[in-house]
Amino acid sequence: MGRTGHELAHDSGFNNFDYRVAGDVRDPYPELAEARINTPVLAADQMAVDQNAPGSFVVFRHEDVARVLRDSEVFSSTILGDVMGEVMGHKIILAMDEPEHRRHRSLVSTAFRQSSLARWEERLVTNVVDDLIDKFVDEGKAELVIDFTFPFPTQVVAGVLGLPREDYLDFQRWAVAIITANAEWERGLKASSELKDYLANILDQRRTEPRDDLISDLAVASLDGEQLDDESIFSFLRLMLPAGVETTFRSSGNLLYLLLTHPDQLVAVRDDRSLMPQAIEEALRLEPPLLITTRVATKDIEMHGVHIPKGSSVTPMLGAANHDPDQYPDPDRFDIFRDPKQHMSFGTGPHMCIGMHLARMETRVAVNRLLDRLPNLRFDPEAFERDDPHIHGQIFRSPTSLPVIWG
Repeated sequence: MGRTGHELAHDSGFNNFDYRVAGDVRDPYPELAEARINTPVLAADQMAVDQNAPGSFVVFRHEDVARVLRDSEVFSSTILGDVMGEVMGHKIILAMDEPEHRRHRSLVSTAFRQSSLARWEERLVTNVVDDLIDKFVDEGKAELVIDFTFPFPTQVVAGVLGLPREDYLDFQRWAVAIITANAEWERGLKASSELKDYLANILDQRRTEPRDDLISDLAVASLDGEQLDDESIFSFLRLMLPAGVETTFRSSGNLLYLLLTHPDQLVAVRDDRSLMPQAIEEALRLEPPLLITTRVATKDIEMHGVHIPKGSSVTPMLGAANHDPDQYPDPDRFDIFRDPKQHMSFGTGPHMCIGMHLARMETRVAVNRLLDRLPNLRFDPEAFERDDPHIHGQIFRSPTSLPVIWG
């Protein structure tokens, strides 16, 4: 007898935090397109009182988003420390500017080299994915958000860090609490503290007995004789936990939804797996897991005739940039065969996502194994009609559900 959705949600640690932190918006892109055309630099309402006071601005066009993300001298990342530092630690790499950012990135990037990714794919990711599929493969149907796309990235990140398998549910609980900290601040702070205490014990163990895992790599990594201090390691790991879970959980779900709702392209990918990388990139472009990031202006500037005072927050709208017709013809169409151009879903410039190759590899392995093991994978028409699955969110984007059948 199959498990109920409630039982599946409990077993996987799934918590539908979407509606609290993602924003319950089905399709933000028409509004973003209108802003991209009419108000490419949008000032927040409070700016109407005093145009010379620091405030908040949003940029929508691809060229402007790229400028903000690439010019770290004018658009500083330090504001992210103000937003996330209390939960993730005050030495998070996302909130560093040059040259501090470059040094820390060089130190942690050794853990994401191609040889490490290849090793994790063979020894970890494929096993995690197959173990999850084993649980439902004989049932002929599944709800892939609960059964698959939510649990597998957390198990992968736990494995990459070298954490004990029996601690997986605690790890998942901490991840959800940190991700949803803005909705439940005290719970997020408590989870951050518990995770730091837990990681401190693991880090001490790895310093005396290194293993083949990321925490060991970080413990011994050095550049010109410089090593990461404990707080830098804790901050990086508390960032990697939610970022690694969040990005892959949502992006893999978005790709599955788009392929399942475009059966001709699903068949093309199933028949020719060399198309998988471009399918992943197109899904990331069309439906990025995260629509926004933020920076702070280090001096007075002007964009499209709008004065942005020093100290103002500037929000690049990644989702709007990914749908800019000046960059992508017919941008609202899912087309895995379009000419590839760099999208903004992993950012650009100095802070381009350091874990993007891991996220891509996880998604590639996960979707390939689903197609390998679930013949004629398709949406369950009855559940689709009843539940109306769709990708939603105003800040984060992911499917509400993925009810599928096969065979």
